[in-house]
Amino acid sequence: MGKIKVALAGIGNCASALLQGIEFYKNNPENTVGLMHPELAGYRPEDIEVVTAFDVDERKVGRDLEEALFAEPNCTQVFWKNIPDYQVKVEMAPVLDGVSPHMKEYDASRAFIVKEAKPCDVVKVLKESGAEMLINYLPVGSEEGARFYAEACLEAGIGFINAMPVFIASDAQWEKRFRQRKIPIIGDDVKSQLGATIIHRVLTNLFERRGVKLENTYQLNFGGNTDFLNMLNHQRLVSKKKSKTQSVQSQLAAPLSPGNIHIGPSDYIRWLDDQKICYIHMNGLGFGQVPLTVELKLAVEDAPNSGGVMLDAVRCMKLALDRGIGGVLTSISAYTMKSPPVQYTDGEAAQMVEEFIVGKREH
Repeated sequence: MGKIKVALAGIGNCASALLQGIEFYKNNPENTVGLMHPELAGYRPEDIEVVTAFDVDERKVGRDLEEALFAEPNCTQVFWKNIPDYQVKVEMAPVLDGVSPHMKEYDASRAFIVKEAKPCDVVKVLKESGAEMLINYLPVGSEEGARFYAEACLEAGIGFINAMPVFIASDAQWEKRFRQRKIPIIGDDVKSQLGATIIHRVLTNLFERRGVKLENTYQLNFGGNTDFLNMLNHQRLVSKKKSKTQSVQSQLAAPLSPGNIHIGPSDYIRWLDDQKICYIHMNGLGFGQVPLTVELKLAVEDAPNSGGVMLDAVRCMKLALDRGIGGVLTSISAYTMKSPPVQYTDGEAAQMVEEFIVGKREH
């Protein structure tokens, strides 16, 4: 199989974990722990090649990609240090709404420091790099930035994977534009391999299937990375809270009223670094309307938790490109994203992906 040429927008913790993972599995081919598909229609993790990258932080822009992956404010766990020379320099991107003003009030080891430089011509760079798709890893709240990269992908004629909570793949007008251009898109808002959202979804679906009425629930999340610092600005949280909430609500035949469900990032705790702590609380009524309560705590390194998911998204997009398929890839979006255009149970989505991989399903 050939290489899968990928562009990255945002060289943060998720990009660092993704590339560490690619190199880890390339050098440990017999170790498939953490992979949902060690091989996907002939494509393996090591077939993914990053050909260009964009950021705005002065500690990353202009540096070799393999150095920028470990530059501050990145703080995710380093599980594979031997990153090769990708022959890629990180390009200066337009800042747009990617940096919250409150970042200036915090320690530079976690905050963004915007480089004073002229942004590159993103579309030109994408075309010259030979990228086949772009992964959007911009910070939560970068509404303008997400739309900018979606537009750039349309202009460059490459696929778009929207890993952040801005509604593009799930927006009918955007989807129509990608479909008309026969360019594939996956989105929106990446769902971790075993994270807060998928656990909360599965438990909610379990309540529904076992005849237990979910009365009310909350999900609280804490972390110490730049993403959680960024989300202290609650104005940037509107799409994030909506994405996480509707992902859980979609598992119920009758959604809870807004007053009975609370889901979203809760606070920033510096010393947690890239560790994310999640508390889920669910109150229900069972047989005879007798009350029951479920409480759960999840502790996970945040960035690597979406790495395996993204490997599948990238390879499914490559399949779509190989097959000449454009528009939203419904199955892999439902499997890997919190806010796909159409919600399915996670079991249904997994089956749909298997059908897509073998060619039984177009999207």
